[in-house]
Amino acid sequence: MSIQQNLIDIKEGLPEHVTLVAVSKTKPVSDLQEAYNAGQRIFGENKIQEMTEKWQLLPKDIQWHMIGHVQSNKVKYMAPFVSLVHGVDSLKLLTEINRQAKRYRRVIDCLLQIHIAEEETKFGINEQELNDLISSEEFKQMENIKIKGLMGMATFTDDETQISKEFTHLKTIFDRLKGSEFLKQTLNLKPETLSMGMSGDYKIAINCGSNMVRIGSSIFGSR
Repeated sequence: MSIQQNLIDIKEGLPEHVTLVAVSKTKPVSDLQEAYNAGQRIFGENKIQEMTEKWQLLPKDIQWHMIGHVQSNKVKYMAPFVSLVHGVDSLKLLTEINRQAKRYRRVIDCLLQIHIAEEETKFGINEQELNDLISSEEFKQMENIKIKGLMGMATFTDDETQISKEFTHLKTIFDRLKGSEFLKQTLNLKPETLSMGMSGDYKIAINCGSNMVRIGSSIFGSR
């Protein structure tokens, strides 16, 4: 199966309101170009250095999503071009993204990563930490970032009931955020995106309310 055919098959099965992020980490530029030629414009990378190198080589109408864990000291490399940062899990990181975005006279869209998995290895904050962050004075004064929603990763398991439970939990937090009083208090909070679901579980995620999925191996083949 070609990358083009994989993309066609996946997109045909996605509801219209769901955005596809093609996870291209570790894949050569030629693979990304093939996906681009097939109409894909949103790519997700998990290492800033690799994403920056690909950004330099590929067409400039691509939207680059940073989907991996971000180290504050690397933010400056992606600040000129990144479209969406998925894994923001601290006020410290958000402060640095805001600072670097200001340098480039940009507003960088971000998602806050919520910890929903039972595994300790997954990054993210809980709902209380989310509320503390968006109600803080520091957050309200950030003019160069916009929180566009939430992101989460389910436990790596074959237990679909557990995966569904974790995704439903994240959707509940997302709905509470959308209905919260914080929206009236700050200009940089506009929750529209719920990024959850990868190659193995994106269909469950969509059933649970996801409107952005991150798919890699089903498009580009196994790593």
